[in-house]
Amino acid sequence: MATNMKSKSFLSEMDLTVEEFFQILELAKQLKVEQLIGKAHPLLAGKVLGMLFQKASTRTRVSFEVGMIQLGGSAIFLSAGDLQLKRGETIADTAQTLSRYLDGLMARVFAHQDIVDLATYGTIPVINGLTDLNHPCQAMADYFTIGEKLGALLGRKLAYIGDGNNMAHSLMGAGALAGMHVVIAGPKGYQPRPEIAEQAGAIAKRTGASITVTTDPSEAVTGADVVYTDVWASMGQEEEHAKRLKDFKGYQVDSKLCSLAKEDFLFMHCLPAHRGEEVAPEIIDGPHSVVFDQAENRLHVQKAILALLMA
Repeated sequence: MATNMKSKSFLSEMDLTVEEFFQILELAKQLKVEQLIGKAHPLLAGKVLGMLFQKASTRTRVSFEVGMIQLGGSAIFLSAGDLQLKRGETIADTAQTLSRYLDGLMARVFAHQDIVDLATYGTIPVINGLTDLNHPCQAMADYFTIGEKLGALLGRKLAYIGDGNNMAHSLMGAGALAGMHVVIAGPKGYQPRPEIAEQAGAIAKRTGASITVTTDPSEAVTGADVVYTDVWASMGQEEEHAKRLKDFKGYQVDSKLCSLAKEDFLFMHCLPAHRGEEVAPEIIDGPHSVVFDQAENRLHVQKAILALLMA
């Protein structure tokens, strides 16, 4: 197994080189096959991952914990409410202390600067399980899933419809590394951060990809290989729900919109989903949907990331 990523942190998909991006996907493929045939791969025997959560989680917590077990290691759940983090102790002191106990740390937090600080002041690999800025592990699993279903990623088109949130940011960054054409369609005031689109666009110029931001969902979906959406009100934005329902009118992914995509398009959603809001039930529960394949592949891709950083 390649070791050039050993001891690195994984804070953003755009921190990866193109070679590292595909190295993660290749190892994930190998580990998935080995699991399916019952071949053990205790690459992290004796290693311990700390899992720090400020936000509630289903897929992130279970997939990382199961992944560590399957790799021969163990995982410890750390609730931010149970730690002294930012209450009686600085992030710097917490990071240095945890580095004395753990072999790696995965954190799911609100402020992106918190995970940057954990990596800066700690001495162990830190993995971004989600921040308000990006969601790199999910995006890596998404592109792994696209590759499984459609073959080569280069030149494919992904249309993301909805809020220009952390998921949109990571889809742009990882899509640029993959050599894909990513179009983000959302209403004014809800589009991705311009600096993130610019950073992804710079990568795209080197890989033959393209990054486009528009307000027109029909333009985005036309000819798309993949149609992707996410909730309109993310965790921490619940008080904006009624306003967002109004502002996102016309951005639901439904049969009419998807008729503009390729005939064999994939529908993707990082979950949890709100049927009848960002996506119509006939799409998310229909034959084009691969949402549970995405969820499963979080396990395999994150195992690859863990092994590459911690083995």
